[in-house]
Amino acid sequence: MKTQAIQNPIVLLTTFVVLVSLLVAAPPASAGDDQKDALALFNGKDLNGWKLRTPDRKDTWKVVSKVELDKAEPKKLTGSGTGGTADAILFRQPVEHGSDIITEKSFGDCELHLELMVAKDSNSGIYFMGEYEVQVFDSFGKPDKELTFADLGGVYSVAAPKTNASKAPGEWQSVDIVFRAPRFDAAGKKTENAKFVSVTLNGKKVIENLEVKGPTGGQLSETEKPTGPLMLQGDHGVVAFRNITIKTTK
Repeated sequence: MKTQAIQNPIVLLTTFVVLVSLLVAAPPASAGDDQKDALALFNGKDLNGWKLRTPDRKDTWKVVSKVELDKAEPKKLTGSGTGGTADAILFRQPVEHGSDIITEKSFGDCELHLELMVAKDSNSGIYFMGEYEVQVFDSFGKPDKELTFADLGGVYSVAAPKTNASKAPGEWQSVDIVFRAPRFDAAGKKTENAKFVSVTLNGKKVIENLEVKGPTGGQLSETEKPTGPLMLQGDHGVVAFRNITIKTTK
């Protein structure tokens, strides 16, 4: 009995240590839950599921395996390879006149995740429902007090990001956006404005609970609707996107 009494605490202690180790090593239960219902908007192989706003500008977008900043000319990005992998890139090439690119599917309330890279002084945008733009711009190093709606993470013509979370040109940056579509009654009259619940840039929340009274500029139409496509601006500067996923929340 004495031997048994001595061994039991040791066995219990060993079991406890093992369980604690497993809990620490394991990811949180919710890790990945946010992505389990997400739809990949870019397949990494081609432009299937997308269409050009200006159809005759087919050279604007290309699927590549690698994008990097041109060190000799930092206002340029160069793309190489042909894609076909999970981390392939949707690259807006350095053509003079480009085209916006639009999803064939439409969405309402949603959560969007993507990663982007800009060249120095480059300019693009992420349009929800083709109407409401979150600005994409090279804002690296700009003081917070000088930020405007035209800086990275701002909602164009509406609000500046509350802090500058931008990385340097040529670095990949993560963007997570929670969007709430406008509401309409049975007669089609708008009863609630669209809202950016949050815009998170590189892990920092830069926009929160921002109502948008109407289209923000450069939109597909002047008519607000319950759903609409995602649009990536391609008629301005050189930009690259990857890991584009969307989760509908309505």
